[in-house]
Amino acid sequence: MKAALVTGAGGWLGRHVVALFRREHVAVTALVLNADDAVEAHRVEADRVVVGDARDARVVRDAVRGNDVVVHLAALPSPAAGTAEEVFCLNTATTFTVLEQAGLAGVKRAVIASSQAISGLPFSPKPRRPPYLPIDEAIPLQIGDPYALSKQADEATAAMMWWRHGLSVCALRFPFLGGARFGVPEHAAQLARDPSLGVVDAWAYLDVRDAARACLLAARLPANGYDVMLVAAPNTLVREPTESLLDTFLPGVARRRKFAGNEVPLDLRRGRAILGFEAENIWVP
Repeated sequence: MKAALVTGAGGWLGRHVVALFRREHVAVTALVLNADDAVEAHRVEADRVVVGDARDARVVRDAVRGNDVVVHLAALPSPAAGTAEEVFCLNTATTFTVLEQAGLAGVKRAVIASSQAISGLPFSPKPRRPPYLPIDEAIPLQIGDPYALSKQADEATAAMMWWRHGLSVCALRFPFLGGARFGVPEHAAQLARDPSLGVVDAWAYLDVRDAARACLLAARLPANGYDVMLVAAPNTLVREPTESLLDTFLPGVARRRKFAGNEVPLDLRRGRAILGFEAENIWVP
């Protein structure tokens, strides 16, 4: 990997990805939506900044030029980020356009930000329970919100691009993303006061620096088709033992194994086996 296009490069994860890739001596083109995001991209020293909408094929065609990898992060991050139509249509249109233009340009490897929310549980309009634990990549989806639906469509688009263009895509299903100075301490404090708030996302989290490193590892994979994997910290954001949490908040849900201490009830084996990924920035509640 010599050069990478990072979409959504002015966002929080995008800035960390750009900075990490530059430290790894990868030339970076940053695609950002507006001038304010362009300033953020310049702050992390992207080699080239393209300002424009990732739904615009002409903009993306220009941005992808000269790159051999694409990391697609541009999206509305939750169903609360816009109307239902805006969230679904923007997210799916940007993913299709970015991957289509990458495939047409001859790019062979791409990474997209998917989400643990694809399960349908975190943003469901009605309380839902996972059919089993730990949650894995094969879990039956219970989608009832436009954000989760957009991620399902994004992953289907990614799988199609392998057959259409020979573009190999890795979809990373991220949990709650935060950092030691922003996000994680506040969320952990909320869960300490009311652990029930964490049921919908299995009390999972990932430091944004580790999320950026997962993107780097996925970008370095050989072109071998479509793949999807959960990446998260190995522990939950609460001190209470996971078995006790499940007894209290998810009684009756089948457990395929026991959980030690505050081990996160997600199956992280694919990320470990395929990416060699282990979270390094761990929050101790």
